[in-house]
Amino acid sequence: MPLFENLLEPLSRILDKAIPDPEARDRAKLELLRMNGSQDVRMLETSLSAIVADATSADPWTSRARPGFLYVIYAMILWAIPVGVIAAFSPRAATAIAAGMTGYLQGLPEPLYALFGTGYLGYSAMRQWGKVRGAER
Repeated sequence: MPLFENLLEPLSRILDKAIPDPEARDRAKLELLRMNGSQDVRMLETSLSAIVADATSADPWTSRARPGFLYVIYAMILWAIPVGVIAAFSPRAATAIAAGMTGYLQGLPEPLYALFGTGYLGYSAMRQWGKVRGAER
């Protein structure tokens, strides 16, 4: 069964909650059904199946790549706490740290940020999809 067909029921439930007007909700569901089989859906299924294949891989480096990348981002965000403490005692040092980090982050190419966003959203969507299917607990 194609991936999109598995997603129709959860998407339909989301539409039920998100769109209060019954007519508009029915039109949205009809458009969702029309999308089934379209080129866009086939491309989406292809990209999502690659994410699912990576997440279910027996290779620990492959299956842990996305969560590992997210942990790095979380660590970068949490780094604000010690910098805040440093700022309380030495505002110049905290300013220098912030300027250095800002310069570094601005030096990273834009496609890397797009890759992070895609990976984060894809990982989150597939985790939710797995929970809806009952494959993950």
